[in-house]
Amino acid sequence: MTHSFVNKISYYLPKDKLTNDELTSIFPESINDKGLHKIGVKERRIISKNDLASDIGIQAALNLYKEHEISPENIDFLIFCAQEFDYYTPTTACVIHKKIGLKKSAGAIDYNLGCSGFVYGVSIANGLISTGVVKNVLLITASTLTRQLHPKDKASRFIFGDAATATLISSSKSEKIHQSCFGTDGEGYEVIIKKDGGARNPLSKNPSKEILDIYGNISSSEHLKMDGTGILLFALKRVPILVSDTLIKNKLQLEDIDLFIFHQANAFLLETLRKKMCISEDKFYFYLENIGNTVSCSIPIALKEAHKEGKAQKGDKIMLVAFGVGLSWGATIITL
Repeated sequence: MTHSFVNKISYYLPKDKLTNDELTSIFPESINDKGLHKIGVKERRIISKNDLASDIGIQAALNLYKEHEISPENIDFLIFCAQEFDYYTPTTACVIHKKIGLKKSAGAIDYNLGCSGFVYGVSIANGLISTGVVKNVLLITASTLTRQLHPKDKASRFIFGDAATATLISSSKSEKIHQSCFGTDGEGYEVIIKKDGGARNPLSKNPSKEILDIYGNISSSEHLKMDGTGILLFALKRVPILVSDTLIKNKLQLEDIDLFIFHQANAFLLETLRKKMCISEDKFYFYLENIGNTVSCSIPIALKEAHKEGKAQKGDKIMLVAFGVGLSWGATIITL
């Protein structure tokens, strides 16, 4: 069987920033809100109104080419993960394929997944490579969630930021991407949802009618709505089991892992999970203070930054743990 490894990562952040000072000027009552400050985000990037997820995904891919001297001719397959696509049809990955100069023999697919997206994408790429049919897979993730938020949704606006990443996953003689674990709880699909605008619920006659939750956050059926408490309870219950199952599947112990990179949901949740699972601080990586929760982009960005800081080094075993919209979850272990 052919094996694979996470070869190179680049990312792109939109130029526009939204700081906490700007948000507190919009929501003055948030200045003394301890819960919002526990999120651990000071500023986040906001996509331009003229850009789409595919546009920033393309930029991330071009950054990958430039930073790592990668030729598009060497890429055999493109996978694009987003929640925003250019058209109902064709597949947006086909549009990106043309714009980043991939060869016509390269495959291209989309999939719609949020916070778990990167782990799923790495595993799909690993599966393609293991068949021996392809050698190099380009995984692009792009999140433009800030434009789906209601302007008055205080909690969500403090959490999310926009970004795109490009990851090259390549064949290897030795196993670098280990066994993965996945899971889904479809009963929780409404915990994070943009209810109107799809085939099930076309835009209603009054889609902008404001909905006030018990915490004072405002949304509507045409905006993304997140049940923060529901996500917290889900993560505290499911993530420790996911970590344990992934270790067992790979015949490893907690101490065998050199670094843990979780989906960067928010600092309070991550720190609570770290303590609950007795993971030492030096083995647990945070990177969201200046970019926010970037959904499917959060793990690859954190992985790249951990490598730059010397916290993720060649030969290290790193566990990637993702969870969120769906409800979905997934984890894998990679060796650098």
